[in-house]
Amino acid sequence: MERFEYLLLLGACLLITLPLELVLGARVYRQPRRLALTLSAPVAIFVVWDVVAIAWDHWRYSDRYVTGWTLPGSLPVEELLFFVVIPICGLLTLEAVRRIVGR
Repeated sequence: MERFEYLLLLGACLLITLPLELVLGARVYRQPRRLALTLSAPVAIFVVWDVVAIAWDHWRYSDRYVTGWTLPGSLPVEELLFFVVIPICGLLTLEAVRRIVGR
């Protein structure tokens, strides 16, 4: 079960912030094109960053907490998902606060 902890944590982050979309109307998921454009540059930059750091042995992941599924450059799939999930949770929070405050 430890091998799936990273994925489970990312899933929990999405689940915990889902009410911000459904109840408070953050409107992040309702604009998929805008979300994809918002995420594309940071995800690309951080993926390249991690792949280079892994190649130069500056960065590694514990086999204990990742599934072992890797992308080109030895990047764990969980790390790519991290670069997508955490910004989505941040955007949901930001948009929910904006909606509550009235901006």
